[in-house]
Amino acid sequence: LFDAHTDEIDDPSSRSLETLATLAYESGMGDRVTASHTTAMGSYNDAYMYKLMRLLKMSDMNFISNPLVNMYLGGRFDTYPKRRGLTRVKELDENGINVAFGEDDIKDPWYPMGNGNMFDVLTEGLHATQMMGHQQIMDSYKFITTNSAKVMHVQNQYGIEVGKPANFVLLDAHNFYDALNKHAAVLLSVHNGEVIGKTKPAETELYI
Repeated sequence: LFDAHTDEIDDPSSRSLETLATLAYESGMGDRVTASHTTAMGSYNDAYMYKLMRLLKMSDMNFISNPLVNMYLGGRFDTYPKRRGLTRVKELDENGINVAFGEDDIKDPWYPMGNGNMFDVLTEGLHATQMMGHQQIMDSYKFITTNSAKVMHVQNQYGIEVGKPANFVLLDAHNFYDALNKHAAVLLSVHNGEVIGKTKPAETELYI
């Protein structure tokens, strides 16, 4: 597997992604190649993006967007209008290209607020990419689960189907929207069929 931090800059003339996609296609590595960040894509003009999107689809490569740190670092030299600092998550997804979300930084100088909570990452990612339609929210779990498994090439071992390793978390929620909206607590963490972590739900008492 090959992961490249690519075009992590606001400069629209930074176009290393086109070279990476060409190499992924010509070498046949395809979905074993991942481009992380690609924040310059958010500044590309639409005519160039139209041409590039065709190549990206042909390459079969993956993308990882890191919404929190990308928003923090991106657009910092802009006054106003100020860019969001993200790659084109929505457009890549709509074109059938595999996109996952990542954290990238945990309490470091580049992003001191990183804590590894993927609900934080996904929530802010949906805000920044303006993907707040009901079905978009309900489908967004893929950015931090199944799409990520495809990036890592573990999709055949990932999931809750019979015969797959029993690795999962049980959330205190009725459905995914509920889980994301309230950042549901992880009631159980299971690895290889064994419970390795358990959380008791918080109890709130009101005196009104």
